[in-house]
Amino acid sequence: MQTASPLAPTLFIDADACPVTREALDAARRHGIHTVVAGNSTQNLQRRIRRDDPRDALSARRGFWVETLDVSVGADAADFAIVERLQPGDVVVTQDIGLASMVLGRGAFAIGVRGHLYRKETIDMQLFIRHEENMVLGRGAFAIGVRGHLYRKETIDMQLFIRHEEKKVRRAGGKTGGFSAFDDDDRERFVRNLSSLIHDALRNAAQTINSENNTVDVDGNDVTVD
Repeated sequence: MQTASPLAPTLFIDADACPVTREALDAARRHGIHTVVAGNSTQNLQRRIRRDDPRDALSARRGFWVETLDVSVGADAADFAIVERLQPGDVVVTQDIGLASMVLGRGAFAIGVRGHLYRKETIDMQLFIRHEENMVLGRGAFAIGVRGHLYRKETIDMQLFIRHEEKKVRRAGGKTGGFSAFDDDDRERFVRNLSSLIHDALRNAAQTINSENNTVDVDGNDVTVD
């Protein structure tokens, strides 16, 4: 696996059941950032990449190039493969709270597929709730809602996020309609928040580089200190 500049952020996409891989790659192209699409070996990760996308650092286009990371089939295989390569300041797209927690613990950024920004202040509570609900499913038991909905391990993280967002709406005096399918509003929110997150990551990296090179960023301009 080739590497980008040690100070330049990388965008990692946890592609397993990810509905916004295309949007994440589009954002990476716009911002010029190295991207790694990670998923298990049963997926055809190559189909998510354009034929003219640069595939190595030497042919990068304005900083953008993309590679795939095929991992073995198994629980958390993609998560651990991403974490092994993660550096502070990188950005990770994932709907897995466990991976998001590891990302934040390494000084990187994490964003969910609906545009939710994971934060250190709330990730422990989200992990606790997931643990308690998984305890029920992990015992070989089944969990069913009062309307007949069957809870599943594969979707519980997404449901936890939705529940969290709905509680915020209700506390603000709004109304919610319960669990909803992924829609265009989710996609637009993701694109907007991911672009902002990448911008922040690039700005932080630039500030670090400027500091190490004895330069000062003044209103976005690099000024060399003699």
